[in-house]
Amino acid sequence: MGRVAPGRTTVRDLGDRGGLAIRLREAIAAGELPGPRIVSAATPLTQPGGHCWFLGGEVEGEAAIREMVRRNADAGADVIKVMASGGGLTKGGPAVWQPQFTAAELRMVVEEAQRFGLPVAVHAHGTESIAAAVAAGVRTIEHCTWMSEGGKFDMRQELVDQINSRGVYVCTATSPNWRALAQRVGEERAEQMFTSMRWMAEQGVRFIAGTDAGIPRATFDSFVNTLEFLKYLGLSPAQIIDSATTNAAQALGIAATTGRLKEGFRADLVAVQGDPLEHLAALRDVRLVVSAGQRVDLD
Repeated sequence: MGRVAPGRTTVRDLGDRGGLAIRLREAIAAGELPGPRIVSAATPLTQPGGHCWFLGGEVEGEAAIREMVRRNADAGADVIKVMASGGGLTKGGPAVWQPQFTAAELRMVVEEAQRFGLPVAVHAHGTESIAAAVAAGVRTIEHCTWMSEGGKFDMRQELVDQINSRGVYVCTATSPNWRALAQRVGEERAEQMFTSMRWMAEQGVRFIAGTDAGIPRATFDSFVNTLEFLKYLGLSPAQIIDSATTNAAQALGIAATTGRLKEGFRADLVAVQGDPLEHLAALRDVRLVVSAGQRVDLD
């Protein structure tokens, strides 16, 4: 991975193989390497042969589900990740709209994670998987694109009402290169996807900023592009900044120590040239980064 543009003091990684993110997290915390605070999910749970099976998280049945959650917790995971639906990255795996776990199975994950005080993040493109995730009591839904069989979209008012009433956060996990999506899937298809996300924004869904960085065409160094996508959906600059700070901290379970400027909190902050409440592009001109009270060298 190349040099990442400065400006993030905390990052969440939702799945790796062999505990890579945890090892990096510990090296950064020990001062051996520079970098942000890492919130790691360790190995994501998936069905046998399911989405991202190659990361080592294949499970089937209650015993295996609960054991994988315990294994991740014992390894030092900060959050538990579940692939509730298929995904485009896994060739030969379930379709993106196809459920991989039932609501009851996802509830097992949530119950086991709660024993360790950990939130649950769910990858869900399909509407049925979104419904199962909400019923199970997860903390965040990643993508949340409301897909159904045949590539259609199935947006449900009663379900988005539950997302709001139960305090579930949504991360669209859009590629920083979202403007080029129409070139890859066609303008009509791209607009359909964006319309479902804009609909959630209009319904007052709590968004947190995040990307699908790491997959093809999704890089780690264009985070402001993703914030501009939220602007495209209709969020105000203040709401967008909240999505990357206070909302994100609450969703990640670290709001007691970071996410806002407050006495007694961990000193995580950035200073930029300009006013991002007026122009989000100001966030690209980072002049100062302080992480855990320590000034970061930007050179």
